Amino acid sequence: MTPADYDFIRKVLRERSGYVLSPDKQYLIDSRLTPLARQEGCASLAELATKMRLPGSEALLARVTETMTINESFFFRDKIPFDRFKDTILPALMEVRRPARRLRIWCSACSTGQEPYSLAMVLKSMSEKLTGWQIDIVATDISRQVLDRAKAGIYSQFEVQRGLPIQMLMQHFRQVGEHWRVSEEIRQMVQFRHLNLLERFTMLGTFDVVFCRNVLIYFDQSTKVDVLERVSHQLAPEGFLVLGAAETVVGLSDCFKPHADKRGLYVRAGGAVPKLAFPPAASVTQAAAKANV
Repeated sequence: MTPADYDFIRKVLRERSGYVLSPDKQYLIDSRLTPLARQEGCASLAELATKMRLPGSEALLARVTETMTINESFFFRDKIPFDRFKDTILPALMEVRRPARRLRIWCSACSTGQEPYSLAMVLKSMSEKLTGWQIDIVATDISRQVLDRAKAGIYSQFEVQRGLPIQMLMQHFRQVGEHWRVSEEIRQMVQFRHLNLLERFTMLGTFDVVFCRNVLIYFDQSTKVDVLERVSHQLAPEGFLVLGAAETVVGLSDCFKPHADKRGLYVRAGGAVPKLAFPPAASVTQAAAKANV
């Protein structure tokens, strides 16, 4: 593959997904697109790049973009956001949303589904407190391939061993051969939809919580600013934005302000930080440890 081919593919990815691939990451192109090139009957990545330039190549461009934007995910990834969801976000929102008794949650880059299913399991563990509430979890991703996997809710032994407490595995999954499938009850709690964050998403409606973790890091500065600006319009008053550990709004957006002492957690600028409705519950991890004692 020539430097011109590499730059062309980088341009395609940036324009179609916002994914910025640095000049030294050609190995990612080699490893991810070589199998696709074979599937397309191309003898090399150079031939694939040539085919991508032809008129009528929209379907191929979409496949290339999806293949390059498949990212890793696992249950209860990074732990802290899920503890804060249970101990800080939900209690606060349950207080201010008590009259309507409805909450809407958006996982904006859900990949293969572990994040929204983790949130669903947290909500299930709080079912007594949430009796009579309507809670919607909307999970979106740019890749139809990973969305199909997410909807199926089938994971390997390796995948369920990464971050998933054993009692949750036993409670919410059933074994299917060498794999595990999320229970229908948990799967029905999540609505999966195809969405490109670079495109309009006002049709999704307003949310009380937006998880936008580990996606901004792949965007350039202007794309980050644009996405954060548009996300702010989808976040309800007194709602929460959750970013990844390596992400921040500082220097990018005045639409949000950090939640005091809660790294990675943000509220809308100018809005009041909701107060806790009841004392923080034991964290997911703490609860798992107690269950195994």
